[in-house]
Amino acid sequence: MAAELAGKVAIITGAAGGIGRATAELFVAEGAKVVVADMDEANGSALVASLGEDAAFIRTDVSSREAVQAAVDLAVSRFGGLHVMFNNAGMSCGAYPDFVDDRLDDFDRVMRVNVLGPMLGTQIAARHMKDHGGGVILQNSSIAGLLAGHAMMTYRASKAALIQFSKSAAIDLGRYGIRVNCLVPGHIRTQLSSFQQGAQDDNIAQLDREIDAVYLSNQILKSRGEPDDCAQAALFLASDRARQITGIVMPVEAGVTAGDPVNHLADIFAARARVLGE
Repeated sequence: MAAELAGKVAIITGAAGGIGRATAELFVAEGAKVVVADMDEANGSALVASLGEDAAFIRTDVSSREAVQAAVDLAVSRFGGLHVMFNNAGMSCGAYPDFVDDRLDDFDRVMRVNVLGPMLGTQIAARHMKDHGGGVILQNSSIAGLLAGHAMMTYRASKAALIQFSKSAAIDLGRYGIRVNCLVPGHIRTQLSSFQQGAQDDNIAQLDREIDAVYLSNQILKSRGEPDDCAQAALFLASDRARQITGIVMPVEAGVTAGDPVNHLADIFAARARVLGE
């Protein structure tokens, strides 16, 4: 390891699992001290136990100003400062009805976690960073924030809002030497997904294969992403190697947002050949 984050202190929200966990593990391996800020006390505490004295856990509801402030205060008091804030925590919608049937019952909670949470994390971290030499703030959006699609309207809207906020924050906070960038993960393989709920152990593997086929159909690179793929991108943006990079939206999604991977021109010529007998 190159210890790219030696001497740095980071807060990672939603770090008890998935992308956040992979990032916490990588950041500690690269020399950082990490505050694991999550609602999941069991998995968050277990992660910190595995990381040792370079990590600390605090139960954090990112939609609460007081809770986010407590996480920043812990980073400063325990580890002596704050250099990287990764606003990774987020939530999806509880169901996927057609929009005309969507009661929008989860609108307030999704927006508070996915938009207000990163805004609070950015603001509170920036208030410390601006008086201590600057820093790095990372957001975690989604391809759903870049691409329109069926259902999940509240989630899509929240992730699109986060992208716009991230770029605006980069402009606003640049005067303080604070860089702000946004990750856009794609079909990352994380813990049990909502699509697997109700499946039995003997058909989960088959269900995974079927879901993978759907995901891979709109990717240029035909392999599912893993949490560590996003962690590696976060490491780069948090490191001094990215010291001239701010205000960007970095897709980590195997080319999903680059364009349609289907060769429609080839399909048209194939259709022509069938009709004309060429």
